[in-house]
Amino acid sequence: MDSRQFEHLRLAYGDRELQTQDLPPDPLTLFHEWLDAATAAGVQEPNGMALATVDEQGAPACRIVLLKGVDAQGFRFFTNFESDKGRHLAREPRAALTFWWNAPTARQVRVTGDVRRVPDAEADAYFATRPRASQLAAAVSPQSRAVPDRAGLEARVHALEAQVGAGAVPRPVTWGGYLVQPRRIEFWQGRDHRLHDRFRYTRAEDDAWQIDRLAP
Repeated sequence: MDSRQFEHLRLAYGDRELQTQDLPPDPLTLFHEWLDAATAAGVQEPNGMALATVDEQGAPACRIVLLKGVDAQGFRFFTNFESDKGRHLAREPRAALTFWWNAPTARQVRVTGDVRRVPDAEADAYFATRPRASQLAAAVSPQSRAVPDRAGLEARVHALEAQVGAGAVPRPVTWGGYLVQPRRIEFWQGRDHRLHDRFRYTRAEDDAWQIDRLAP
């Protein structure tokens, strides 16, 4: 088997720093600042995040999804409830998120917390904003299930398109949103020589946030 080494891909992260005096009491304030900075720096899809769940055998599963909203309640994303991640969350409603913004910011944010579905009205409102082609695809796709070929999926899209005509595409009952309510949020600022800055916010019983510096 071919063995490859990747030391030549090592990057110098630069002189950005994250210090205690830079930390607001609410971690979501800093998250918004970092997301805005990644967007301004031209990072493609800065709302992309790794979503980790646990399957029926207790094994971890991870995939990239898109953050579609964040506020004081938590982090929102949308998907098919019958997908692998939907089934995992129905059994174990906890998840971990990771955001990674490479050059030029060299930053990572990790989130862990409890998960619940968003109300149907909120899912309806978001579904209505999606491009029509995306609505059709979401309505017909048996996400995470084996299918014989792409042609069958395209045929299902065309059939639904013919059925609804110029009317609205109804949101499937198997499709909706999730809210990750953070218990811990960690901010990682890449530094030269791998002596990175890491700070972890942990939510206390009174909803106040405790802040700890972590060793890199």
